[in-house]
Amino acid sequence: MLINFGFALIILLALVIFASIKILPEYERGVMFTLGRMTGVKGPGLFLVIPVIQKMIKVDMRVVVLDVPPQDVISRDNVSVRVNAVVYFRVIDADRAIVEVEHFYDAVSQLAQTTLRSVLGKHELDEMLAERDKLNADIQEILDRHTDAWGLKVANVEIKQVDLDESMTRAIARQAEAERARRAKVINAEGEMQAAENLRGAAEQLAREPQALQLRYLQTLVDIAGENNSTIVFPLPMDLIEPLLDAANKMGERKS
Repeated sequence: MLINFGFALIILLALVIFASIKILPEYERGVMFTLGRMTGVKGPGLFLVIPVIQKMIKVDMRVVVLDVPPQDVISRDNVSVRVNAVVYFRVIDADRAIVEVEHFYDAVSQLAQTTLRSVLGKHELDEMLAERDKLNADIQEILDRHTDAWGLKVANVEIKQVDLDESMTRAIARQAEAERARRAKVINAEGEMQAAENLRGAAEQLAREPQALQLRYLQTLVDIAGENNSTIVFPLPMDLIEPLLDAANKMGERKS
């Protein structure tokens, strides 16, 4: 009987030792509680946990990707939109993440939802669509400041999508079309102004050089004759004829 009792005691002791052995990987830490009091953080590697007396809570130290559910937001210019985002955070202080807050993952999720609505509600729709980097940085800074007491570090926040209702989408499309038409008219007007300036400069240059005007006139005749095979009656300006008439008159006077 003593042999059986000793054998059973050895088996029980082996089971206790086996249950006391804990192994944590590199990305996990164990927050230790001895008789209800937090007594440190263990890991990674091999260590012992005394049953009944000690309790260990595992904490994952890797970056957590938190998907923020779509939130109904009313912008500062009274436009209703649905916005969703993603938050990247990690535990940097395992004991505070367990002691200071209950279920830190849910706490970060709720805080991210309220912060998303609060920050975006202060901006107009155009800012939501065009300044996402700034909004991401503002939300990340607020979340990081509030979660620091929980031993967490918010690394990044990204607004994934801003959904508009159908009527607002059509209004934005009409606005974009009107903006494109306005730019086209402005570009066309600028082109007309530049062309007018160039024509004015060319006219001034030709006015200072009558011979250049005559050469340009003749060049125009050559271009028209080359492009069309029909007969063209083109009026000859007096400015071009007068030098020829003057030359003919002088030759006649010399002969007489």
